[in-house]
Amino acid sequence: MRIAIIGDDSLPHSTLVHAKMLHELALYYKSKGDEPIIISPGQADQSERLVIDEIDSITYWRFRSGKLRGQGKLKRAINETFLSVKAWLAIRVETKKKKFDGVVYYSPSIFFGYLAYKIKATCHCQTYLILRDMFPQWAIDEGLIKQGSIIEKYFRFFERLNYSAADRIGLMSPKNLELFEKFNGKQYNTEVLFNWADINAFPCKSLVFGLREQFNLKDKVIFFYGGNIGHAQDMGNLLRLAEAMKEVANAHFIFLGQGDEVELVKQTIKDNFLFNCSFLPSVSQSDYKLILNEVDVGLFSLSSKHTAHNFPGKLLGYMVHSLPTLGSVNKGNDLVDVIHGADAGYILYNGDDQGFYGVAKELALSKSLRQQIGGNANKLLLDKFSVESAALQILNSFSNRK
Repeated sequence: MRIAIIGDDSLPHSTLVHAKMLHELALYYKSKGDEPIIISPGQADQSERLVIDEIDSITYWRFRSGKLRGQGKLKRAINETFLSVKAWLAIRVETKKKKFDGVVYYSPSIFFGYLAYKIKATCHCQTYLILRDMFPQWAIDEGLIKQGSIIEKYFRFFERLNYSAADRIGLMSPKNLELFEKFNGKQYNTEVLFNWADINAFPCKSLVFGLREQFNLKDKVIFFYGGNIGHAQDMGNLLRLAEAMKEVANAHFIFLGQGDEVELVKQTIKDNFLFNCSFLPSVSQSDYKLILNEVDVGLFSLSSKHTAHNFPGKLLGYMVHSLPTLGSVNKGNDLVDVIHGADAGYILYNGDDQGFYGVAKELALSKSLRQQIGGNANKLLLDKFSVESAALQILNSFSNRK
């Protein structure tokens, strides 16, 4: 099969987890004799309408687009709105030369519905939406968008277009599926599709990034957050934990990534004299994996205002490297049951600062506890979140499979 895989960011420059996930999905299909092509925006300085290149024998079609991240909200919304149009203008000739047998597209962004429609109509193939972000719902929950406003209606139009372009939609957990059907009824063909990671993509432990030397952290227990730094993550939650942990002498926090809340993180570290914290800008995926070799605990946070039940993709990277997970989520999130059921980490409800501090301190003080829970996390990955299971589930949804 010739499979189009569409996402709003891609390797080698992206540090976002979904860029790595889509690449791993393509690698699996390639290994089975299929022909995956990843379609994504190019770099902001790309002058050509379409650039075609390869990474690990995977073909990338990179279309010219405005910058999506590190922009003001209005500029980002405008640039995202035109993603599908710019992509189709760039790839339509190539698409008509040799047709696709299936389309896999990832949300966020919510603006690839039109592109999925165009490829579907041109190639007479089926489409699969990997839905990982119920935008604009979470932005309404956060108070960033007013319910009933023109802005909400604008985003809702593209949200519906995104859903209706899909022959099947994969949600990341059972509770997300329930929530989706609560908002949308059962008008769409839906199922649970867990996140995934390549369980073989485990770099040699002897290879290091030099993180401990760079920040003089030789004997420290490193609590690491890597990925998107935005409103949905509620970085203030992790920064409060870091401030409480100043009294734990061997603990150090590293925040790495990009997003709308980077300045908040940097300013809070400065204003509150968080000498136990360091910030790093985004790095390549290869460097990111090397960094995971050197850290001790994987952090994540989700806003307490969320109604969706996210399963952050970064957790799978932590699991690949046998790191215990320490996280904070919105109430009712079924991630709590998944992680606690496997004894693969500690997940608390956002707002329980004292409990968050208590388990963080336990992890900082006990190497044996970190090793035990980290081993369980890796086993959970093997049992439930392999790239093979996700790839086959998507492929089997295509009734015109060749």
